[in-house]
Amino acid sequence: MTRFEIMTAAARQAMIHVLDLQPENQVLVVTDKVTRTCGDAFARGAERHGCPVDTYVISEAERPLKSVPEDLVQCLADADVVINAIAGDDREVPFRIEWIQAIEAKGTIRLGHSPGIDEDMMVGGPLDVDYGDMIDQASHLIEAFKGAESVQITAPGGTDLRLDLTGRWFITDVKATVNEGSNLPCGEVYCCPVETGADGVLVVDGCFGGYGNVPTPVKITIRNGRVIDVSAEDEEVVEVVNGLLDTDDGSRTIAELGIGLNPGARLTPRMLEAEKAGGTAHIAFGSNEGMPGGKSISKMHTDYLFLKPTMKVTFSDGSRKVLLKNGAIA
Repeated sequence: MTRFEIMTAAARQAMIHVLDLQPENQVLVVTDKVTRTCGDAFARGAERHGCPVDTYVISEAERPLKSVPEDLVQCLADADVVINAIAGDDREVPFRIEWIQAIEAKGTIRLGHSPGIDEDMMVGGPLDVDYGDMIDQASHLIEAFKGAESVQITAPGGTDLRLDLTGRWFITDVKATVNEGSNLPCGEVYCCPVETGADGVLVVDGCFGGYGNVPTPVKITIRNGRVIDVSAEDEEVVEVVNGLLDTDDGSRTIAELGIGLNPGARLTPRMLEAEKAGGTAHIAFGSNEGMPGGKSISKMHTDYLFLKPTMKVTFSDGSRKVLLKNGAIA
């Protein structure tokens, strides 16, 4: 097979397993110049499954998008499945949040969201995996976290953070619904901690947002769920992180705890893949309105990755259990 044929086969498999793609589904692929080959692979994969497909190519003259173009909204009229195979520019996070909200508001569309996707993810990477095994692992971890009231997270890089999980629960992105879309590639379980219940230090030693891998670890200090300080040896990185956190009032609020489970995901500079890698976890700040119990409102949502987390959970009955140790599921 050619490289494009391999990408097409991986895209089709992902859409079947994660988005429950059916031949009668109308598919909308949103793509751009940077990711056009990936978008075309999704379109071809859907066509080979028997689906009618429309492709919307974002005009480069409009980049970075700050809001959703009206003609793009009109494309949702008949869509059952939407694929966002687009560049992962942090400046477009407000557009992406608005676009996802428009899709979810329809209540009939299953979303595959792929900001920052590249060809390598579709050739022997995190899109081409055993989805059944990944679903089993996700289900196991979600069950293990049931009844959790708090979690103490530590990591070799220096992370030492306590999160309040009271009344919050974990879900997974390995199966999309009309109420909750999935990343493609998928492969994580996640929840939104209580927005005022995070205290400690997060040390980012992986990548974050659309920036890529950090040149030196970034220390983020959190009190009562809000970022109060950012420090690193590289002042340029500190400036970038503070710029994201200062987007609006909600962008410094803790929004998510995620745990990677995809056996094909690698520690690349692209967050879309790296956050799904086993042995990693990530904390996000900003919007979490689309997550169960989420109350933080923001135009920003940025993930920060750290390696080899240990998670000690305290449950509502007073018991304690280590669910992850040095990144491995206990």
